[in-house]
Amino acid sequence: HGIAAPKSGHWINNPHADCIDYQIESDFAGLMSPGMPNTASKISDKIGHIMNYGDGWYGGVYMGAMYALAFTSNDIQFIVSEGLKSIPNQSRFYKVIQDVIGWHKQYPNDWKQTWFEIERKYTEDIGCPDGVFVPFNIDATVNAAYVALGLLYGNGDYTRTLEITTRAGQDSDCNPSSAGGILGTMLGYKKIPDYWKMGLKEAEPIDFKYTSISLNDVYDLGLKHALQNIQRNGGKVEGENISIMSQQPVPVKFEESFEGHFPIEKREIKKSWTDEFTFDFDGIGFVLRGRVGEGRTASDYVAKGELYIDGKLIETIDLPSNFTTRRHELFWKYQLPYQKHTVRIKLLNPDQEHAVHIEDVLVYSNK
Repeated sequence: HGIAAPKSGHWINNPHADCIDYQIESDFAGLMSPGMPNTASKISDKIGHIMNYGDGWYGGVYMGAMYALAFTSNDIQFIVSEGLKSIPNQSRFYKVIQDVIGWHKQYPNDWKQTWFEIERKYTEDIGCPDGVFVPFNIDATVNAAYVALGLLYGNGDYTRTLEITTRAGQDSDCNPSSAGGILGTMLGYKKIPDYWKMGLKEAEPIDFKYTSISLNDVYDLGLKHALQNIQRNGGKVEGENISIMSQQPVPVKFEESFEGHFPIEKREIKKSWTDEFTFDFDGIGFVLRGRVGEGRTASDYVAKGELYIDGKLIETIDLPSNFTTRRHELFWKYQLPYQKHTVRIKLLNPDQEHAVHIEDVLVYSNK
């Protein structure tokens, strides 16, 4: 999830950049780059940075590297450890996965003990407001740890791998999908147990909802792109004979998300916003959480708000009430100087039929 990037004094903040993003990123990058983890990383650099930064991007880099290596190795423990070489060793992401590998060696027959060590050391979230001070966590780092957990303790057993990765929790649709994809790549389609392929043939010609593309189309496109990618990176495609210039993974550049930012307070507000609202905090950043309308609405109403910090207008924003286009948090600001700040928000177009709710505010300090 680590998606806050320093840029011109502001930070990009997308609280929905979760494991599904790095799953898509890694599927594209790794499956188009058989045996070429560094090529996968270059693709991931372009795709992953659309929504992610730092550890959130590393999730895709790591999964992509494991996918690429799974084409050329039949050793799942090698794939997990070798793929980590794509990640800078000073990053938190590297340290988490390195710990999982170490705990697997320490507790080779007890995946639950390793799961507990992950929970105890790494599950406090910073960047996703929904996950701060609560058990919920879509952070790419800890969820990538669950993928590594399943792959290591599954030890090549497809069902066991999916079971462990699912039972680890949190983003437990994406995590077993990544683990199953990587292991399936290593094993090959024919060696995936029939149980996990039930209904697949019947579904392959059906277009995905809201698209004109089916699984069969995806297979053809994936093969086409992979062959082109092989040729662009020194390989040869001569009919059924394909030569790949295999690569040794090298670390991508180092990025750190939310550097020096630590959540210290979650202040409940629970009120309707009809005109102006003001609060003070001591720290370097805040996130004001709330919503426009009730639940999954499809209204056309768009609230318009202004954000003032210490008397200065920072931004004027649109807050759609429609669930598909809404802004997940009302307001946020990071990288402020450490001091007492006054925040004032102003609603420019209140509407009696569309309530705007303020839920709470998260406060960040520099220690």
